[in-house]
Amino acid sequence: MIPEEFILPGGFARDSSTLMQTGNSIIMQAPRMAIFETAANLELWPAILPHYRYIRYLERADDRNLVVMAAVRSGIPISWTSEQVIDRKNVEVHFHHLKAWTKGMHVVWTFKETPAGVLVEIMHDLQFRNRVLAPIAEPIIGSFFIHHIAGHTLRCMKAYLESAVNRSTPIPPSR
Repeated sequence: MIPEEFILPGGFARDSSTLMQTGNSIIMQAPRMAIFETAANLELWPAILPHYRYIRYLERADDRNLVVMAAVRSGIPISWTSEQVIDRKNVEVHFHHLKAWTKGMHVVWTFKETPAGVLVEIMHDLQFRNRVLAPIAEPIIGSFFIHHIAGHTLRCMKAYLESAVNRSTPIPPSR
């Protein structure tokens, strides 16, 4: 029996040997909605996340944006094009990568209240297009770039939010 997470629409099975899933999480001591609004507010990212070089909007709306995102990992510049969907009903932020090495990747940010604080998770799911290169690409794309940058993003966002909460600074809402 094929596990449910490997079933694509239409009942077709994914090849788990070419599937990359990675996740990062952190507990933040800030109001859940302030964390959500900060994660959704891409205009703010280059100002609070030192590894982000820029965010350029190609299309902009209240709950959906098309953006070119650029970051740096250990001096290596990277960029990609994403569709961002802000799901206010479920308090989630979704990204779908449209170009570059991570084309097709789905990213979900979730925000869960816990007794210790708000658990913020970023999950990445990518089906590699090239089956032969998947075993080589996964450690480079998944571990070296994605996992590292997402972890750095969470740590910097936590520092920004917890500092703002301690100073009682209002968090700018996303557009």
